[in-house]
Amino acid sequence: MQKVVVLRWGHRLRDKRLTTHVALTARALGASELVLADVRDGKIKEKIDGVSETWGGHFLFEMGVPWKQVVAKWRNKGGIVVHLTAYGENIQSSDVLQRVKATGKDVLVIVGSRKVPSEFFSKRVSDFNVAIGSQPHSECSGLAVFLDRFFEGEELSGEFKNSKMKIFPQKHGKKMVKSDDSESPK
Repeated sequence: MQKVVVLRWGHRLRDKRLTTHVALTARALGASELVLADVRDGKIKEKIDGVSETWGGHFLFEMGVPWKQVVAKWRNKGGIVVHLTAYGENIQSSDVLQRVKATGKDVLVIVGSRKVPSEFFSKRVSDFNVAIGSQPHSECSGLAVFLDRFFEGEELSGEFKNSKMKIFPQKHGKKMVKSDDSESPK
């Protein structure tokens, strides 16, 4: 199975909450890692590491690495780069997702937060520029749609190993239990 890593570019102080949500989305919907490029934010790392510890799974959070270095290293390891942008090939009306998957290569997904450098659109950086619709929306929602389509919904039914907490789906109300007590509800 192809591995997906998310590169978050353009984190600003006012973006702390949204960057946290991008990381949570990446983790919950099948990415194996998030790289917060060019900056360090220990509070976000602490939050995401805490979620992974409580809710399970193996999700890496790396930060402070220059984006150009991340892309170069990724390409040297044989991976491809997907830039999520409103100006790319539409994920619904083109075959771009099929072409991404057909490479069989691991995928680095670039998610911006502000106006990205024009070189992100070039072949030097991105193998694919992918649009999630053609209307303004948040990078978090774009990432969620991309990951769900990429993994064909399979990520939604997976179990996270080593979780300390589990949620049991209910028609009404909510049920959450510690994993050591986690017998399915009757």
